[in-house]
Amino acid sequence: MKISYNKLFNEIKRLKTANTDAAAIAGVFAAALLISMIVLQLIYLNNAEANIYMRRGKNGTVYFSNVPVSNGYKVFMRTASKYKNKSYKILKYRKLIQKAAKRYGVNSRLISAVVRAESGYKKSAVSDKGAEGLMQLMPATQRMLNVSNPFNPAQNIFAGTKYLKSLLVKYNGNMSLALAAYNAGKNAVKQYGGIPPYSQTQNYVKEVVDYYNRYKKNK
Repeated sequence: MKISYNKLFNEIKRLKTANTDAAAIAGVFAAALLISMIVLQLIYLNNAEANIYMRRGKNGTVYFSNVPVSNGYKVFMRTASKYKNKSYKILKYRKLIQKAAKRYGVNSRLISAVVRAESGYKKSAVSDKGAEGLMQLMPATQRMLNVSNPFNPAQNIFAGTKYLKSLLVKYNGNMSLALAAYNAGKNAVKQYGGIPPYSQTQNYVKEVVDYYNRYKKNK
């Protein structure tokens, strides 16, 4: 991709030579606008990491590219790390989630919300407490549900959904209590007679319910 911004570049150069504060501010703004335009185009077109290279032609025309297509191009700006589309991750596991939802009678949007809150759809996620995989199953839960590989998406989602279903049944369909037990354990819910007064658990329940409602609206 090659973009010519000769007029804009010349305007920036003119403003930079002007000896006024207003001109200096305008120059900075114009430069920022130029860079933003390039970055947005590169991200949109490539959906990936892309350094920006610049080359000035003999006639003064300035060229920008995401690849150094010829000699004379130098790195103009390094972009952020690879752009990640979260919706892609959701779609990636949609079929597995729908199958698990059908098998265990759990709303697929609730499963998706739990996966999002637990691991951000990262199948290799491991918490500091030892929970593993997409639905962050603890080792004891894995043994109880005969999970041999918690990083296998199918095993993790089916086991996590089965466990979530058992909690929904235990708490008569009360989603908040089921989620609190999923996060803090059934004993904690029993001890406090409801959602435990742990900020982490309370925030977790709110987060999952929020994701669930968003997915419900976007069905």
